[in-house]
Amino acid sequence: MNKEKLETLLTYVEDAEKIVFFGGAGVSTESGVPDFRSKDGLYNQHDVRFDKYRPEYLLSHSCLMREPEVYFEFHRQKMDTRKIEPNNAHKYLAKLEEKGKLTAVVTQNIDGLHQKAGSKKVYEIHGSALRNYCIKCGKTFPEDYIFESKESIPHCDCGGMIRPDITLYEESLPDDAVNASINAIADADMLIIGGTSLTVYPAASYINFFSGKYLVIINRDALDVRSKANTLLIQDKIGEVFTELAKKQGISL
Repeated sequence: MNKEKLETLLTYVEDAEKIVFFGGAGVSTESGVPDFRSKDGLYNQHDVRFDKYRPEYLLSHSCLMREPEVYFEFHRQKMDTRKIEPNNAHKYLAKLEEKGKLTAVVTQNIDGLHQKAGSKKVYEIHGSALRNYCIKCGKTFPEDYIFESKESIPHCDCGGMIRPDITLYEESLPDDAVNASINAIADADMLIIGGTSLTVYPAASYINFFSGKYLVIINRDALDVRSKANTLLIQDKIGEVFTELAKKQGISL
C-alpha cells in the first residue's frame, strides 16, 4: 500500500466536514459476496440451471414476470447474503458517521451490510434483497420470507406475488433514494468512490453532481473520473485501505 497516498487520504478526511461515500460491489467482495463482472463474479459463474440464460435476463423484470420460477430459483441461490458479515470497509464508514464526518453512504449493493455494520444514513439506489413486498396489495414481508418459503413462487394471502424490493433490469430506480443521493453528493465537500467500475447507469452519473474539495477513488482498477477537486486514486482493496486509515486515526474496528 502506498504510504504517501494513505497520508494524503488521512489529510483529506481530517480536513473534510461533509464526506459522502459512493460504493459498489467491490465493497462487499471482501465479505465473500461475489460481484457481477469479475472473473469470479455472478456473470461468469457456470451453473447448468442457468447457463442458457443471459445474466442480465435472470436479474430482469422480464424474467420475474415471464419465468418467475427461474427468477426465484436464481434469487435464492445467488442473492442470499443473510449470513454474510460486514468487513472493515463497512465498519470504518459506520465509525466515520459516528464521528460526524460522514453524512451519507450511497450504495449500489443490495446486501444490507452497511446497516449491519452500524451505518444509519444509507441510500440504497438499487434496493435491498432484505426487504420483500406483495406486488398486488403492497404488504411487506421479513427478509427471510422468500428464501424460506415452501412455494417456488411466493404468494401473499391476497393472491399477489411477493418479490424482493430490488431494482431489476428494465425497472426505474427508487425516486426517494436517487434524490437523496444526488442531494448528499452535491452538498459534500469530499466524495469517496469505492469498489465500483462506474459502468452501471444511471447510478454512475450521480457523481457528476459533486463539486466539493476532495475526490478520492479507491478501486483495484483505475477509473477515469474528471473533476476540479483534488483527486486521489488508490488502487488497492478498500477494506485494507480503511483498516490502515483507521489505525492512523486511532479508530477501533
